[in-house]
Amino acid sequence: MRSTLSKIAAAVTAGALTLTLAACGGSGTSAAGQPLRVGTLSDAPPSIYLENGRFTGYDNELLRDIAKREGFEVEFVGTEFSSLLAGVAGGKFDIGSSTISSTEARKKTVAFSNGYNTGFTTVVTAKGANLKEVASLGGKRLGVVQGSVQDEFAGKVAGAQVVRFPDYNAGFAQLKNGTLDGWVVPQDIGQKYLDQNPNVPLELGYTAEDKDTPSAFAVAKTNPDLLKKLNDGLAKAIADGTVARIYGQFYKTTPLSKQLQPGGPGLPVKNLDA
Repeated sequence: MRSTLSKIAAAVTAGALTLTLAACGGSGTSAAGQPLRVGTLSDAPPSIYLENGRFTGYDNELLRDIAKREGFEVEFVGTEFSSLLAGVAGGKFDIGSSTISSTEARKKTVAFSNGYNTGFTTVVTAKGANLKEVASLGGKRLGVVQGSVQDEFAGKVAGAQVVRFPDYNAGFAQLKNGTLDGWVVPQDIGQKYLDQNPNVPLELGYTAEDKDTPSAFAVAKTNPDLLKKLNDGLAKAIADGTVARIYGQFYKTTPLSKQLQPGGPGLPVKNLDA
């Protein structure tokens, strides 16, 4: 993420900037013949972020590829994570693309595509803070993005003071100025912020694997046709190595799950009404 990204991201989130990005002409548009609206974030690299006025990142580039394969167009709209799933369920967005962990609780609100990534939750701390175990987080001020899996995690830490933010940039700013003891984020996002701010004395503390809840695209439960297109396109992208190629563009050191490598079985997600 460029040094100017936070300024751009703030403007996008505040103004809900909408960018139309045609994947290709086709029959997968909305009932009015318009591109499908995709709710996404602008400040969570390498998964989802805004660069030079364009929504990009692993999640969004993969979705563009799926759209092209399946014959529909996509229109990316910046939003806050806390309102994303409700927006999908209520029809404001056709698709949610934001490293959304496919938890059982969230399946009550939306349906999920099959998974396209796995990951870890980590606590970013000041260097030397020694917050390496869950027990050490008790009584600490932990920053999270409201409504995220990390919010759920922090809420279960006994004695922790959970501070909720609308986006990642806001939380990171508070961590840098010392008003937070820890910033709970997906590991890849935390590492990216550390890499881009080498002069800030921070490190990764306690880290836990996110098991059985792969990242997936969210759609309304009332749109099974779109869900099928997403799953069909994703399966093709896994089979021919496109997932591995796009993943490698954004994740330089973190290996891709074996299930998502060329010819792999994928990461099936079972929805509640399946």
